[in-house]
Amino acid sequence: MSTSEQGSTADQPMIRIFDTTLRDGEQSPGASLNTAEKLEIARQLELLKVDVIEAGFPITSSDDFEAVRQVAGLVRECTVAGLARCTEKDIVRAAEALKEAVSPRIHVFCATSAIHRQYKLKRAEKEIIKMSVEGVKLARSLVSDVEFSPEDASRTELPFLTEVVQAVIDAGATTVNIPDTVGYSTPDHFEEIIRHLFATVANIGQAVISVHCHNDLGLAVANSLAAVKAGARQVECTINGLGERAGNASLEEVVMALHTRADVYKCGTRINTRRIYPVSRLVSTLTGIKVQRNKAIVGENAFAHEAGIHQHGMLAHRETYEIMRPEDVGIPASKLVLGKHSGRHALQDRLSQLGHQLDDQRLDQVFEQFKQLADRKKEVFDEDLEAIVGQILDESRNARTWDLEALQTTGGTGVLPTATVKLRNRQNGEIAIDAATGDGPVDAAFTCILRLTKVDAVLREYDLRALTGGRDAQGEVQLELVASGRSFRGRGRSTDVIEASVIAFLNAINRVIRAADSPAKTATEGKV
Repeated sequence: MSTSEQGSTADQPMIRIFDTTLRDGEQSPGASLNTAEKLEIARQLELLKVDVIEAGFPITSSDDFEAVRQVAGLVRECTVAGLARCTEKDIVRAAEALKEAVSPRIHVFCATSAIHRQYKLKRAEKEIIKMSVEGVKLARSLVSDVEFSPEDASRTELPFLTEVVQAVIDAGATTVNIPDTVGYSTPDHFEEIIRHLFATVANIGQAVISVHCHNDLGLAVANSLAAVKAGARQVECTINGLGERAGNASLEEVVMALHTRADVYKCGTRINTRRIYPVSRLVSTLTGIKVQRNKAIVGENAFAHEAGIHQHGMLAHRETYEIMRPEDVGIPASKLVLGKHSGRHALQDRLSQLGHQLDDQRLDQVFEQFKQLADRKKEVFDEDLEAIVGQILDESRNARTWDLEALQTTGGTGVLPTATVKLRNRQNGEIAIDAATGDGPVDAAFTCILRLTKVDAVLREYDLRALTGGRDAQGEVQLELVASGRSFRGRGRSTDVIEASVIAFLNAINRVIRAADSPAKTATEGKV
């Protein structure tokens, strides 16, 4: 079985996916969401088939309360959770917000690490256990599903952590979440914490063990997966890895790691992976936080290949350089990005897709111009390739007399537009240079070419358009000259529109010269 086809099976343990995008994810600076936006994301999370949606922290504001209340009323197929401190007002408020939920959960938390006990709560260990137990009991009297988190668990002394976990399970917690609140842990360390709890908490079988990892050291996903190997059966994460500071474990990365490497983790999820990319785009759009290009799974480059050797391998057999199918996460297809690192195989394949079957000589010509263009812009689009092929086919049908060797122009407000043009005669190798002024740099360059080639022609039509979008887009010029009563068309393209104009003009001039050298040809043959 290929790695892309591996995934969860019916006999594997299932990992619950607890999504906290609407709570912890919204705490990302600049990521505030209104109620309507939270509802739209909640709809998509339900389609994604997450197990739990943490909809917010109801006590913090009336807006947050209302958002949790509306999400609870909207979602029918997921558990909806509300966060609360271990205080009566927090817990009661969360229960009120969750009244309409089909499957409500109150998520209570209390800090347990020495640094939090000393500086934030100013409470002794016994007081922390008392607060935690009372909070869980109150929540359990209001809903049947209660989760407890010992905040900053990864920096809590293991004997005390064991004591707290056992006490809250006795009090009725159905899920106990172990947070790496400040992203301090490492995979080995975090796996050791989870294994220690399974070995020392007598009643641990009565609750689901969960993990909630932050990404301050870039280890949130690695720590979460290490915890799964140690026996954790719920992972708390966010879409695109949003969250406080450096963010949370990324849902898409956790899920696809479990899916792709089921041979290692031997666990599955109920996530509809084909909804991952659409949800990622929605969250990015609504929060205004862009996904970095090289972000795993959902980044613009995640299934894009530019290096020639990679593209060759992909064309030969996809799994040479892809361990997942883009379709499995909702991306239509892999993308072979044509850029300066691309090779002939990728170029030939793209040209074939565009309907161009070129012989080796013409492919070499296209490849040479493609590489020159790729050095000037980051990405070469289909329209760019079409223009290159069109120009080369034009040149092969029409023998050239003059080639452009160099071009320099000046222009601007209060400046006399000038152009200097250097041409080379293919027939005898002659180099010709001239300079001229004009109404603009393009007009000045045209005057130079007419004088250098000694062609009598009038410009009748000039059209400039952008081939693609973006600041590095190529401009394509198509123009028409009239000489001796006949029309001759020329086409040129370049990221410099003045250069594109000169190329187009010179192509038309070469056709005029060719027509003059072949008087037996008809007027029609002098046209494109």
